[in-house]
Amino acid sequence: MSFNVPDLKYPYEALEPYIDAETMRIHHDKHHGAYVANLNKALDGTEFAAWTPEDLARDWIKLPEALKAAARNNGGGHYNHSLFWELIGPDSGGKPSGALAAAIDGDLGGFDAFKTELTKAGLGRFGSGWAWLVLGADKKLAIVSTPNQDNPLAENRVPLLGVDVWEHAYYLKYQNRRADYLEAFYNVIDWKAVAERFAKAKS
Repeated sequence: MSFNVPDLKYPYEALEPYIDAETMRIHHDKHHGAYVANLNKALDGTEFAAWTPEDLARDWIKLPEALKAAARNNGGGHYNHSLFWELIGPDSGGKPSGALAAAIDGDLGGFDAFKTELTKAGLGRFGSGWAWLVLGADKKLAIVSTPNQDNPLAENRVPLLGVDVWEHAYYLKYQNRRADYLEAFYNVIDWKAVAERFAKAKS
């Protein structure tokens, strides 16, 4: 198969009590697994099977009409989730430091303002989608939201942190309380990993 679900770097239960083990197991194995299975089914045997998940998330519009939906939805789902697992983890949370913290202060008005805007983006996304901290083409940080499995890459923005606000990311523990899930999410952000993406994107 061309695409595979990456292994988690931590056990399913590692993000307790903020994200429960059963949600992590279903989210990673079943939901992410379905995106990958559907992506392989659609693209195997085509030249696009050699594309990276990042290529698909950014340039799905360039594919033939018959493959666009699969690349956009399943390719986007694969890329978004692969990134999601990398940017959360145990013994995380707190606040960023160094250059990323300075950029959040300068571009977004400080960490508290960042949290307010990211939460607002997550709550304001009607239905399913993502809230993002991104680096724009102007090298400034911004908060954006995308529907379904769309990704800021398609808008020439580099995703630094993504919050999955599909119900499958939180419903077992939080039911319809998306606000509670978003508040808990700040406790599992791996700011070191986010800062590494920021440094790479800035260079």
